[in-house]
Amino acid sequence: MSPSLITVSYLASAALFILALGGLSNNDTARRGNMFGIVGMIIALLITIGAFVSGNYTVLVFIMVVGGLIGFVLSRRVQMTQMPELVAILHSLVGLAAVLIGFANFMDPSISYTGVEKTIHEIEVYIGICIGALTFTGSVVAYGKLSGMIGGQPMMLPARHWLNLAMFIAVVVIAVKFVGAEHEQALLLLLAMTVIALLFGIHMVAAIGGADMPVVISMLNSYSGWAAAATGFMLSNDLLIVTGALVGSSGAILSYIMCRAMNRHFISVIAGGFGTSSGSSAGAAIEGEVQTIDPQALAQLLNKAKEVMVVPGYGMATAQAQHAIADITKTLIKKGVNVRFGIHPVAGRMPGHMNVLLAEAKVPYDIVFEMDEINDDFPDVDVSIVVGANDTVNPLAQEDAESPIAGMPVLEVWKGNTTVVLKRGMAAGYAGVDNPLFVKENTRMLFGDARDSLEALAQAL
Repeated sequence: MSPSLITVSYLASAALFILALGGLSNNDTARRGNMFGIVGMIIALLITIGAFVSGNYTVLVFIMVVGGLIGFVLSRRVQMTQMPELVAILHSLVGLAAVLIGFANFMDPSISYTGVEKTIHEIEVYIGICIGALTFTGSVVAYGKLSGMIGGQPMMLPARHWLNLAMFIAVVVIAVKFVGAEHEQALLLLLAMTVIALLFGIHMVAAIGGADMPVVISMLNSYSGWAAAATGFMLSNDLLIVTGALVGSSGAILSYIMCRAMNRHFISVIAGGFGTSSGSSAGAAIEGEVQTIDPQALAQLLNKAKEVMVVPGYGMATAQAQHAIADITKTLIKKGVNVRFGIHPVAGRMPGHMNVLLAEAKVPYDIVFEMDEINDDFPDVDVSIVVGANDTVNPLAQEDAESPIAGMPVLEVWKGNTTVVLKRGMAAGYAGVDNPLFVKENTRMLFGDARDSLEALAQAL
């Protein structure tokens, strides 16, 4: 295959990947963006196989079929509520691939560089394996936390920051010795660094509290991209470099957006410690009387309302209540009620989690708004329905400077006429902070499973 055809095909794939990212930035164009990405990947695979694979086609086809079947079965079986952990485990596979490719490339006897080229290649291999190993174990731990196999509380080892610093210094020292070393010694140094990077990935994510998991997901997404880019340098594959850079940079930008949405610094997230308490407020005790409501009474409120705001949280995902709330939305719209959805940037366990669930339930895109777009409208809202959200609607973020969530932008639902909160109980959110919203005079609590409550509400309406 001619080099010109390879270059043109790779440019076309890169352009399609960029168009895919652009399409995914908007709900209305997300499906088209996905199609651009699919077509770009098909072109990339076919051209790469045709240009660089010279044998063992049977093995290659067999592995691709097996991998494709696994992906197809997973995509059919995984629920939308399980998307965060699926994304995390897929990131781990990218990291593992970078590690395996790095070692295979390092031990390939056909590769022989000298001088500066040898030094550059060794640095590429070292960085690719390091980032890949960290991404692999970090993503596995994130999967464990998100799936409930590992507790959401951060693991606080004594002198954990010093431990992280020691591992970082060890990786740098080994890198200096690795570059230019004899092959046998370099292999041992590479193995030692890999072990340290694997342990660092475990410790880094294990020390991060559940409230910061949306940032962790986007951070690991960024790491997987940089691991892929480093692999591209190893293999001298321009498309892999471009694709990895796109993923890495977009993940980094998303991490910044998530941190800003929680009034957090990226370094403080990596250091862990957010959401460390077991459920009691870090600030003053919440005083007040809880006022409850039932679905029939809520139906009466909604029938009188003109403006309704729905604020979903992870509780909606766990109860799989998105379809029930979509049915209620359709009923209210037919009655002439202006229904809107307010989405906090870190609602759920990954960026865009709530948007995906609402799209699955066919909630119209044009009534789903980000927090910044609708926060000023709450004084004009007749009824706000909070479905399983907690920290993202907690007034302590603005009222208590000593609270762990102090300064975090939140949806100001308490400024509306009436707020109805659907929860199983009075438990605190991931940050371990009690919520005074639950005892405000204009708040009513609807206890129970969110889907059951909403289905009863739909019938009452």
